[in-house]
Amino acid sequence: MNKITMLSANGIITIMIISVFSASFADELPSDSQIIPLDGNIGIEKTVLTLSVPDNNDLPWAFVEGKISNPVLGYPVIIQIYDNDDQVIGNNVGAVHFAQTDVNEDGTFEYKFRIKDFNGESFTNLFEGDYTVKIFKVVYLFPNLSST
Repeated sequence: MNKITMLSANGIITIMIISVFSASFADELPSDSQIIPLDGNIGIEKTVLTLSVPDNNDLPWAFVEGKISNPVLGYPVIIQIYDNDDQVIGNNVGAVHFAQTDVNEDGTFEYKFRIKDFNGESFTNLFEGDYTVKIFKVVYLFPNLSST
């Protein structure tokens, strides 16, 4: 299992390439995170990190998981994955996968997606190489005031 774990301003995010039976870990990778205020109380935390999938990958699944320390419940986590080449899909350079997932009451979230597919005869790598992953979470700007 390849694992990317990073600590953002408002919690922890992990991206993993997994197999149901795998249990080994890779090194932590750096990320970039910023908060964009929406109003005086909440903002969007944008986290950018890199996912690297080797061409000899045997694992079929990857997932993004995390825990937001001050989530605004009712807002999903948005996940955008971009290929680091010049491919253009619509207006998005290198866009390969967009998703959203709910945030649990304890601030945790998880999104699982296929990176390798089997068509009945052979396997196809759906992801291969380096990707930029952008994760958007709605958070309280002043967590100590979020319960009022």
